[in-house]
Amino acid sequence: MRQGWSDCVVTDNLDAVSIGLPRKAWALFNHTKLTAEALGSLPYQAQPVALDLVGVHEMHRDLYAKLDALTKRKLRAQKFMDYMTVHFLLGQPERIGHTPGHRHQRIKVDYLRILRGWLFNPDGREAAVLKGWVASRFGLKPLYHNGPLDDYESDTYLQFLSMQSAGIYNTNALENQLDLLYHFCQYELSHQRTVAGDHQVLFRGVNAIDQHDILARGPNNEAIVLLNNLNSFTDDRERASEFGDYIMEVRVPLPKIIFYHNLLPNTFKGEGEVMVIGGLYRVRLVTF
Repeated sequence: MRQGWSDCVVTDNLDAVSIGLPRKAWALFNHTKLTAEALGSLPYQAQPVALDLVGVHEMHRDLYAKLDALTKRKLRAQKFMDYMTVHFLLGQPERIGHTPGHRHQRIKVDYLRILRGWLFNPDGREAAVLKGWVASRFGLKPLYHNGPLDDYESDTYLQFLSMQSAGIYNTNALENQLDLLYHFCQYELSHQRTVAGDHQVLFRGVNAIDQHDILARGPNNEAIVLLNNLNSFTDDRERASEFGDYIMEVRVPLPKIIFYHNLLPNTFKGEGEVMVIGGLYRVRLVTF
């Protein structure tokens, strides 16, 4: 059950509150060298460390060598996209077993289409694929998709599994494509660090605060919130105000960003979209 604004811990000092990641939110295994419990914790938000999906960097060393030789961001983005096309044979579906005219043909489902699906509908089939990928790679379980997912026998949870399976079916190493996309995102963020260091301040417009898992609240409208395993934020505060009565302001660790709107120039046009891995966060809730 979701814990809302009225039934959470109230304190004058959030730093004095010891809250661990709820057991419902994490799995025992993932593809990083951190446990999911640690990755989704408040100490990780405060002091993040870099994340690597095991084996990805080693498998694609030639890509990184090519990226290191380029000084312009747009050229690196184009090199990355070209590499994805060649490495995963995205333009040669017959070489990966697709039969022309087959009624279950899904040759156009790639990392770009999955991203567009998320931007269009964060509760759709492509979003289910992304939430399942986050659960597999980072060990943080999805908590919401067209409804709460805390009952594994519920129709909502079974529908989520069905959407996730349908989204992956007959695609070409789609989760591996997402692995490499995450690594490229982290590569670019490492080139763009500012005085903010290992964090970026992001915003999210929200309407009903009680719809979020608020575990504690303190002074100055600060709160500790359990977020879904994948979430939409924006780096534009004014744009966030268009999507709710409140703004959730969060210092997000860079390793928890899997995609941002200008990572691949001339590909996505949206609301300054930044896709953020969930867990526990200390946030500030602002009215306007």
